[in-house]
Amino acid sequence: MTYETAQDWQDAKGKHALLFGMSGLGKTYLSNMLRDEGAWFHYSVDYRIGTRYMGEYIADNFKREAMKNPFLRELLLTDSVYIASNITFENLAPLSTYLGKPGDPAKGGLPFSEYMERQRQHRDAEIAALKDTVRFIDRARALYGYEDFVCDSGGSICEVVDPDDPDDELLSLLSRNLLLVWIEGSEAHTEELIRRFSRAPKPMYYQPRFLEACWDEYLSTRKLKEHEVDPDDFIRLTYARALAHRQPRYAAMAERWGVKVSADDVAQVRSPADFSALISRALEARS
Repeated sequence: MTYETAQDWQDAKGKHALLFGMSGLGKTYLSNMLRDEGAWFHYSVDYRIGTRYMGEYIADNFKREAMKNPFLRELLLTDSVYIASNITFENLAPLSTYLGKPGDPAKGGLPFSEYMERQRQHRDAEIAALKDTVRFIDRARALYGYEDFVCDSGGSICEVVDPDDPDDELLSLLSRNLLLVWIEGSEAHTEELIRRFSRAPKPMYYQPRFLEACWDEYLSTRKLKEHEVDPDDFIRLTYARALAHRQPRYAAMAERWGVKVSADDVAQVRSPADFSALISRALEARS
């Protein structure tokens, strides 16, 4: 760990933290607050994925749909219009829309093979974007003069690393340069996340073996063919299972590679000083 004690953290000329945990528990809230209220550079892994590594895939998907419209098709073929993603830190819809959902094409579903290929693309992009974190620490300092740096990681970080491997390449790299901070939710938070997701299910990245097992079980128990699956129903059930699947992986990351803070405590943070104090307490609790 780059900061072994609370004193290390307090004395550091540059504080570097990577926030991880399920979406909706405060990672982006903290990152935005640190950027807006203090001299912190905000690096969003999902934004990096959607712009640097999957931007072309996303734009091509828009164009593929536009080519189905004769009017737009003619404009595209003559380079008369420009179609691009307007992804932002707060609006990652273009990325999740591209990932899609498997099932009935009449309901917007993708063939499962295509869905899995897009999942693979996301995995490769997420690993690359996480590796870029270290370069952006140096870039933020050299170009803009930022010493403090916060990485807002995606909820799926635990799916692209092996938290139980003491030699995991990506976690070793990250922990040498940033303090990994797990925002842990309670059972009440989990229930609320599931309710929120059920109202507006959105595509996400999942570990391939986990996803394939969920898919096979869904088809088997419901006696359905691939094209008969309701995409939203499938990902609602998958999301609920993913919360249980990810929890021990997050816990192992915090145990071996970082610290944990509660989502309730995060909700009370109002300033960079509050955040720094929260991290100091987490380091003290670890030691």
